[in-house]
Amino acid sequence: MKSELLFMKQEDVIAAGVLDMKKILELVEKVFYLQGHGQIINPPKTVFGIPIGEEPQSHFFSMPVYIGGDINRPGTKWAAESRANAKIGNLPMGIDMVILSDPVTVQPVAIMDGMVITAMRTAAAAGVAAKYLAPKDAQVAGCVGAGVIGRTMIMALREVAPSLKQIKLCDLNLEKAQNLANEFKDEIEVIPTNSVEEAVTGADIVATMTTSKKPFVKSDWIKKGSMIIQMSSCEVEGGVVEKTEKIVVDSWDQMKENDLSIINQMVQQGKIAEADIWSLSDIVCGNKPGRENNDEITMFSSRGMGAHDIIIGDYLYKEAVKKGLGQKLTLWDEALWV
Repeated sequence: MKSELLFMKQEDVIAAGVLDMKKILELVEKVFYLQGHGQIINPPKTVFGIPIGEEPQSHFFSMPVYIGGDINRPGTKWAAESRANAKIGNLPMGIDMVILSDPVTVQPVAIMDGMVITAMRTAAAAGVAAKYLAPKDAQVAGCVGAGVIGRTMIMALREVAPSLKQIKLCDLNLEKAQNLANEFKDEIEVIPTNSVEEAVTGADIVATMTTSKKPFVKSDWIKKGSMIIQMSSCEVEGGVVEKTEKIVVDSWDQMKENDLSIINQMVQQGKIAEADIWSLSDIVCGNKPGRENNDEITMFSSRGMGAHDIIIGDYLYKEAVKKGLGQKLTLWDEALWV
């Protein structure tokens, strides 16, 4: 029996609707809902760096997933990051693929570019968190990092916090922040800066999207009643975490495998209790409260869940079939051994 699958290049993924942030937010929130009802298998990602025995120049991540409920889709994300790409600038730092399989025959049904999916779902997870944890009348966001996730974070925050009037956007490369500000000039006021303190101080929502290995957001800059979004492992100092009244993560099972995580480090040091770390799925499902008053400081920290990539990939695959996008590939004409 012939085995065929659909290959979707990045242009096909875009044509299928991956840039629709409103839809991506809906899909990502559904994952948290299904996770809270025991319908997600999302084991901790496996990670390795190469070359062996040296400072890693490239990292590879495998993220197998099963989404139950009405989705019923197994799949995996294969992700990779290159420091050389980031330095030279002729290729993206992160290059990802999403693979979907049939739940019964286990044949692959689709392989697609996962780079834009990653960018969209990463910010969408923060967006879902902001829906439940951000101040309801947030006016100013302070964003640190004008890279790919900086762009999609602005997209997500504008959807979930329509009261936003201004975004202070910080990047060490001021020109990069200015260029991104220009992209959104007709949608919202974006003020570029290369000062983290300037971007963060007084912000109702603080979002960090960097590759920093050292914390740089100080607790003195965080105002009462704000929300902090940390998309990397250790962008905020421990004092920021201690100042927070609700610590929420996408997946504690994922995060506690990450030695660089400031939250994991503080749990190991006994500075915060593991029981005080909530899963966003519990809030989405109504088992835990979201923001309860105007004065509390809330925090969301993300490790990244492959389930978000797979639910988006499943949606895009079905849209591609409807629209006649992608290219059919043959895995085999007749299996050699059955």
